[in-house]
Amino acid sequence: MKTEHPSSARDKILYHLKTKGPQTAAAIARRLDVTPMAVRQHLYRLERSGLVRWEDRPARVGRPARHWILTPVAAGRFPDSHAELIVGLLDAVRSAFGESGLEKLVRERLARQTEHYRSRLPGGKAPLEKRLAALVSVRKEEGYMAEWTREPGGAFALVENHCPICDAAATCQRLCGGELDLFRAVLGRDVKVERTEHILEGARRCVYRIRRNGAAARPAADA
Repeated sequence: MKTEHPSSARDKILYHLKTKGPQTAAAIARRLDVTPMAVRQHLYRLERSGLVRWEDRPARVGRPARHWILTPVAAGRFPDSHAELIVGLLDAVRSAFGESGLEKLVRERLARQTEHYRSRLPGGKAPLEKRLAALVSVRKEEGYMAEWTREPGGAFALVENHCPICDAAATCQRLCGGELDLFRAVLGRDVKVERTEHILEGARRCVYRIRRNGAAARPAADA
């Protein structure tokens, strides 16, 4: 939904949640003049797509009422000029402070990301699968549509089907290099990370092969 005039039923539900905040299925149904059952069916589909979630909140009487809430992923369904803003800021930093100033900005961003990710991931003694699963969870929250698979020979593939910073990365490709540094830092010194597919080079996704140091490299499986 890229306009202020949603057409489909699900877009109307998303628009209503965006403009009115958390709502029950019954309240949405009254607003859209449809049955609560029809709204619930749409909400469950939206939930499976990662666009909404629910939480039960206390009601004045009776059982808690289920309220539906937009997830961060749903932001992409609404008009958003942040990409243009970020590209403009990067160009302004480069113009004002040169490449060295832009590099300093990227390093600061990387340091903050690393600190945040480390607070979300288990320590280096945890199995690599658990570290990778936690990393994928964080990346999903940030809009990368991430997933991971196990490859033959003990390696893993981290797949990102979307890049929410693609425009910024095209302006400052050091951002992509910083993501490699980020993964290497937070997954631990006992693993090796390499990028095998890259959206900025024309691939439909970014893929990273992750393996324990000393493990034999194998061709990446189709994730």
